[in-house]
Amino acid sequence: GSIINLYVTPVTRSEFLLGKQLPYIALAMLNFALLTLLAVTVFGVPVKGSLLTLTAGALLFVIFSTGFGLFASTFTRSQIAALFVAMIGTMIPAIQFAGMLNPVSSLEGVGYVIGRVYPAAHFLTISRGVFNKALGFASLHASFWPLALAVPVILGLSIVLLKKQET
Repeated sequence: GSIINLYVTPVTRSEFLLGKQLPYIALAMLNFALLTLLAVTVFGVPVKGSLLTLTAGALLFVIFSTGFGLFASTFTRSQIAALFVAMIGTMIPAIQFAGMLNPVSSLEGVGYVIGRVYPAAHFLTISRGVFNKALGFASLHASFWPLALAVPVILGLSIVLLKKQET
């Protein structure tokens, strides 16, 4: 369905956006399950810590990531532009500032701030903690707070920025 559906239905902005987001959350969690299975079976990477903790972290990160896509779609005209903004807005910070290539602690200035704030850094900490260090929620709870806070922020921004009707 298109944005036109929003203008002609009695649903609220939040119901509309969350309805658009749910299938993507389901697909992303399926992707997470398949990639985790691939890591364990094909690449022989054991899940040493709590799989439930990893899954909970993934779910929060997926809700944020799909919410970021919704956020991008609120200020872009086309689906292609929204996809481009979402990709640039998630990939560059995730690769450059989240600790994927360089530890966040080695970053300086704005890069360090992005690394501390951006949810990908916290999900990477959870993922590494579960896979490599046999950690569970008790040890990783500090990484869940930034993820848990990022979700309502990005969804709230998306809801506020989405116009109920064309102006």
